[in-house]
Amino acid sequence: MLVTPADALGPRDSWNYSSRLRALSPFFGFAQFDLAGTLPLADGRYLARAGDAGLESVLVIQTLAAPPRPGRKRRRPRDAEAAPIAPAVPITRATAIRAFEPFDDPEKAAAWLATATAADAAIDAVVENGIALLNTALHAHAVAAADPTTVAVAAERAVAVRIGFGSGEQTAAGGYAEAREVDVGPSGASRRRRRQEGLRPQERVAALLRGRERADACETLLLRARLDLDAGRRREAALQLRPAVEALLAELPGALEDPDHRRDIESLEELRPAIEGDADRALKDELPPDAEPSTREALEIAERVLRRRRILGS
Repeated sequence: MLVTPADALGPRDSWNYSSRLRALSPFFGFAQFDLAGTLPLADGRYLARAGDAGLESVLVIQTLAAPPRPGRKRRRPRDAEAAPIAPAVPITRATAIRAFEPFDDPEKAAAWLATATAADAAIDAVVENGIALLNTALHAHAVAAADPTTVAVAAERAVAVRIGFGSGEQTAAGGYAEAREVDVGPSGASRRRRRQEGLRPQERVAALLRGRERADACETLLLRARLDLDAGRRREAALQLRPAVEALLAELPGALEDPDHRRDIESLEELRPAIEGDADRALKDELPPDAEPSTREALEIAERVLRRRRILGS
């Protein structure tokens, strides 16, 4: 997916985004996220194209109630109050506009909104599509700025999430004609979020911080592979998966006296040639789309190994 900020377009391609949206069709659906704090992305409108068909989406970033920027000169340290009042923080509003699915009239847009918010699965689909656009833009910023501290965000971290629709002019300004706030918490969680909640992460955090446990290298590498695969970066996922699986097979072959664990380790050993072949093709930019299922299968098996070890407490 290509993300292009409005101010990065050349004279030939520059346009007013709201005018472009009005020209395409009068109404667009969106997912909107209010996030506490600021993002590294500059305020503005970003055009994204995805897939061979070049389906277009628009991401609008707005910082609301931002405090004044600090001066260039660093202030001297000063005494802190004993119980300081928590300062108000800015809110970043990210609106992911579905320009690829325009509506001719408000009735059709309202029908889409009713369907999109009728069930948890439908809500999850729209929210995940919107947060994926935001994370694609954040990844683009990380690459462009060579900033490894730029990280993806999760919809659950938003203080408010809305699904709605509006005219091109309204959505380009972060507004809307009609919207509904949706709950993206546990009741509407995806299967992966529910799995994560079952791993008792707080107990593990405490154990890692106190030195009672050590994080294996494969755990970090698999997290990176999962992030890339979920974001549609198939080449990066294939390249990341090879060292992740190698590390897991070196670190955890006998982690559990469990038949399911042994079967999963054997499955990863059998998949190892395919994983290595996909990584080699990824290096040459020759990774075909049909390679993704094997990458996903191996990643899910590896994640299952880690999950089983955590749940069984070994």
